[in-house]
Amino acid sequence: MLKETGQAEVGVQTTPEQPVRVLLLDDQEDNLLLRSTILRKYGYLTETASTIGEAEKLLDEIDIAVLDYHLGAGKFGTEVAASLRQRHPEVPIIILSATLERRFGGPEDMHLLKGYSSIDDLVAALRSFEAKKRGKPVVVDAREFFYSRINMAMGDDVVLEVLDGDGIWQYVNDTCAKLLDHPREWFPGRNMFEEMPDLAPDWRAILHTVAETRETYIDRTYRGLLNLPRKGEEWVWNVLAFPLTLHSGKTGVVLTARILERKSIL
Repeated sequence: MLKETGQAEVGVQTTPEQPVRVLLLDDQEDNLLLRSTILRKYGYLTETASTIGEAEKLLDEIDIAVLDYHLGAGKFGTEVAASLRQRHPEVPIIILSATLERRFGGPEDMHLLKGYSSIDDLVAALRSFEAKKRGKPVVVDAREFFYSRINMAMGDDVVLEVLDGDGIWQYVNDTCAKLLDHPREWFPGRNMFEEMPDLAPDWRAILHTVAETRETYIDRTYRGLLNLPRKGEEWVWNVLAFPLTLHSGKTGVVLTARILERKSIL
């Protein structure tokens, strides 16, 4: 289920005359109760359903749909999404899934991963959809969700950074933040080469080349990438840099590094 701990810092701009009505579909009653309680706290009216049939009876009464993907017994929330898209194409749809087996190109407007996305992500998405009609741009700052999918695929033992072609950090994982001794929120918007000028001679050209040519770069030497081996040790890294379309639509670079060998220096 969604991480529903902590307080969402985003508020909901609604009026008593025009409350936003949210359909919640989930085959787990506990999940429905918890999400419904939290969303009502932020000013939403909620309609809950535990089956496809119950949900489809409510499609004419809602402004936004939040649908669980797996409903058990071979049933999927995307069935409701398809019906809703045909009947009310202007209604935004959010699909919640516990796995990464999303069917791309489906009818949903957004996909959130249960267990990794937080209630803040859900509330932020709802706020972004509230005042918008389908067919107009839907603006959601989902970079954390977007880039964290890559981190999940790579594994927690890999240092991972997402940068634009000029070396401005967009995202780092916990492993990288710990190694560089800064909180993760310190990185986005800062330029790697200004903060770590010793990297500039080699890595500035590499990042530009990867972003511009969309080629992949592999390096199995140290080359000063992280510049933080322990005293008395020499680290041999496996470094991979590959291109990625950033959340902004520009081409950026995913930079990953895994320690291959640690050598003691006598």
